[in-house]
Amino acid sequence: MILRQSRDIALEAEAATGQELREKLQQGTYDVIILDITLPGGIEGIDLLPELRKNYPRTAVLMLSMHPEQQYAVRALKAGAAGYLVKGSVPSELLAAIRKVACGGKHVSPSLAEHLAFALDGRAALDPHECLSDREYRVLCALASGKGLTETAEELSLSTSTVATYRSRILSKLTLKNTAELIRYAVSHHLVD
Repeated sequence: MILRQSRDIALEAEAATGQELREKLQQGTYDVIILDITLPGGIEGIDLLPELRKNYPRTAVLMLSMHPEQQYAVRALKAGAAGYLVKGSVPSELLAAIRKVACGGKHVSPSLAEHLAFALDGRAALDPHECLSDREYRVLCALASGKGLTETAEELSLSTSTVATYRSRILSKLTLKNTAELIRYAVSHHLVD
């Protein structure tokens, strides 16, 4: 609705799933893709980013998500997103972000920009979980939200033993001893809702 009311932004297509997005991209050319991290159909938006950057390098991807910045913004930017915006943002910020990434710019909130600036100049180290691989991070979030190994395996289309291996790696990298500490870590770093 916001995009349809804008005079300088044309909404060309919509896709409900990652697979539908792939099909739309084969049918046309787009300046900007507004992509959610959480998509139905088994393909996560963040998992699509490397593919989109490789196959459509001239198309900017703006992540628009219900997940707070501290959960996914840095990961999305590292994976190739041109910007990250939380769904609760005001309409004018959404329009400004679309215009900015369409012109080749990057869009991040002032608080995320400050976090990144401090991390770059060495005054603030990145949190340990930011060193996890994307798959490890997703396993961390699933386990921290109360899902067991089997449920996490089904959700991520992995075997239970693979999830157990990821869990061990996560505990080691974050210097944690067990799942209870993992949950406390995730809650204290606002990684779960």
